[in-house]
Amino acid sequence: MKTAFLSLGSNLGNREDNIRRALELLEAGGTSVTRRSSLYETEPQDFAGQPWFINMVAEVSTNAFPRQFLARLQRIELALGRNRALTVPKGPRVIDIDILLFGTSIVRTPELTVPHPRMYGRRFVLEPLLEIAPGLRDPLSKQPLSHFLSSLAAQKVRKL
Repeated sequence: MKTAFLSLGSNLGNREDNIRRALELLEAGGTSVTRRSSLYETEPQDFAGQPWFINMVAEVSTNAFPRQFLARLQRIELALGRNRALTVPKGPRVIDIDILLFGTSIVRTPELTVPHPRMYGRRFVLEPLLEIAPGLRDPLSKQPLSHFLSSLAAQKVRKL
């Protein structure tokens, strides 16, 4: 089994329920959710004029390889109503599930990059990640992930 960290977010419909349902589908598919952060309400970062998000991070245990795991996550997104082909990139979405870290693996494929390349500049990712795993280090630079959080205080994130 491999340990991975996922970022989950929703800004359409019942945001909290969308995240809860995604976690349930993960577990029903054989992925064990071992730790969950608090929920955070966050201002959209890349696409203005959309509703605020509810975000959280989950630590999971999986027997899949990274690209297989990505396919599982995308099936869950689709089952919950997200159709990537019909939505604006970074726009409103029922559910978004991103692989942040996959053990100490470094993955560079056209479909998947791990560690997630944009997590270092997102307080709504780093704050819940460090809530459940405060000692994590970046697999690339070996620096504590807390190092990256210090410059993101201006981003609007509220722990629920």
